[in-house]
Amino acid sequence: MSFGDPNNPYGAPQGQPPGYGYPQQPGQPGYGYPSAPPLQPYGHPGAPAVMPGSVKAARVMLFVLGGFQVLGGVLMMVASAWFAEYFEDAVSSDPSISVEDADAAASIGAGVMIFFGLVVLAFAFWAIFTAAKFATGRGGVRVSAIVYASLVVLFSLISLVGANVFALLSLVLGILIIVFCANKNGGYWFNRPQY
Repeated sequence: MSFGDPNNPYGAPQGQPPGYGYPQQPGQPGYGYPSAPPLQPYGHPGAPAVMPGSVKAARVMLFVLGGFQVLGGVLMMVASAWFAEYFEDAVSSDPSISVEDADAAASIGAGVMIFFGLVVLAFAFWAIFTAAKFATGRGGVRVSAIVYASLVVLFSLISLVGANVFALLSLVLGILIIVFCANKNGGYWFNRPQY
């Protein structure tokens, strides 16, 4: 038996008449199997799970704000000792106030500074935790980011009234986080189907 023999079942395939085998469908490759569907924009079935650039930017801004708040909260707690000493010196210079009252007032002042430092650290945790959940998060993460950014904008406006120029940075970042999470790309990302 040779490979040229038309009766050899192991030989090279011979020419087949047209229409033999699986019928070809127009516009589809090979043996009638359909081709893969084309990739579609964010949020549609079959779309790639890639975080849009604006949502990535909002995530980075949350990390930045959270980092600054961690720094601010720690500084407030450390500065509470300096504040207590300064307040005690200022109050003790008044002869009508006793030393015990000056110590009590300084302790209350330090306690208030430590309390506000803890509040700032809690806000920092909120921002960092929300940013960390952006990759797998759903609509609740989006709402959390928008509420957090709204509070940042509110407190930044209050600080700007007090002539704190550094609050301008947090004001701009808060507004951008709201815009980037609330726009169409943010909607597609946080409302995408989870597989």
